[in-house]
Amino acid sequence: MKTYVCPACGLVYDEAAGLPEHGIPAGTPWADVPESWRCPECNIGKTDFVPMEL
Repeated sequence: MKTYVCPACGLVYDEAAGLPEHGIPAGTPWADVPESWRCPECNIGKTDFVPMEL
């Protein structure tokens, strides 16, 4: 599982955890997150998120 971060506000999307409070269940791969999805913190688009190296 991979992790992605919003470059504007730092919100982290972890595929293993998902964002269930925002309608994305745990275990949802980034590729399966709808292209129309926006960061719930700052409203930046999915395409602006960057992979996070752990």
